[in-house]
Amino acid sequence: MKTLTTLRIGKYTPKYPIIQGGMGIRISGANLASAVANAGGIGVISAVGLGLKSPYFDRQEKNVKQRQEKFFAANRLALIDELKKARLLSPNGIIGVNIMVAARDYETLVRTAAENGANLIISGAGLPMNLPEYTANYPDVALVPIISSDRAAKLICRRWERHHQRLPDAFIVENPQTAGGHLGVKKEELANPAFSDAQIIPQLVKYLRDELGVNIPIIAAGGVWDRTDIDRVLALGASGVQIGTRFITTHECDADIRYKEFHLHATPEDVVIVPSPVGMPGRALKNAFAEKAIANSPDLEKRCLANCLHTCRCRDSQETYCIIQALDNAVRGNVDNGLIFAGSNAGRSQKMMSVAELMAELTDNN
Repeated sequence: MKTLTTLRIGKYTPKYPIIQGGMGIRISGANLASAVANAGGIGVISAVGLGLKSPYFDRQEKNVKQRQEKFFAANRLALIDELKKARLLSPNGIIGVNIMVAARDYETLVRTAAENGANLIISGAGLPMNLPEYTANYPDVALVPIISSDRAAKLICRRWERHHQRLPDAFIVENPQTAGGHLGVKKEELANPAFSDAQIIPQLVKYLRDELGVNIPIIAAGGVWDRTDIDRVLALGASGVQIGTRFITTHECDADIRYKEFHLHATPEDVVIVPSPVGMPGRALKNAFAEKAIANSPDLEKRCLANCLHTCRCRDSQETYCIIQALDNAVRGNVDNGLIFAGSNAGRSQKMMSVAELMAELTDNN
């Protein structure tokens, strides 16, 4: 095997070109992120719904408006706590925060992450057009959009250059044909070869190099499981990889042990596409909840818990389900009645292992 390439994102150069994917709710918190950072990668805390399982939020609050306001306040305070914990566990590691553009408290969470020591801010689930504005006072914070097409990259570059006189420090290119969680294309587009790694990565590298004249690193995400996958996408022109699902079956993953064991005992045939209230499909593991979601069962919980998203079919038209409750149920260990997001390689884990063991396996040149 070839020696792994050096990845530089803004002012940060991890030992290995591996970013741990942000997985909410509390699947990738301070424990997982710090362990990855200590092992030479970039650890990432997901900011999605951090406040739900915190002392700052009472989900039994009857006043809907007060409950929603307290949810956003709890998210901010919980993110501060998580960043402090991650830095305590990894004083010298590179720690990022993944924050969804689709979240109604996006700006607040971005500013909070920058103010409290995040090295990177990674943003997907929408185009982060105003991200540089929110972090203008923190020039050391690297900014990394998640995209699924070169068109999205071009829109971001043009906007950022025109309004903020800067470009992204890296792009994470998510392959919707293999990635876990919310996918950036419509269900009928999932089979389109135009969204494959082999198409998008070389196109994006060419655009950045030939049209913009810059060397912005491309991080390949979705379907990266082992060293063979890493070498394959690096050969396409990527400078690094983002890996999510593989880190779920580690001891340090912040999810409940029942969640991790559900992943461990899954088979490749259990990976399904589910609808989501955000209007895009998601990739998840089959369980009772996923089957109800696919069938749009009337038994699904449609009570909006926190008014967390800008666009939500559950809140706006009582379709589908409350996604934040579904994700929260799962990560707490209620694996039958929760949404268990997963990449296309889910079901390949053979055992629980430490992050250090996994990183050693991924980076071994022998």
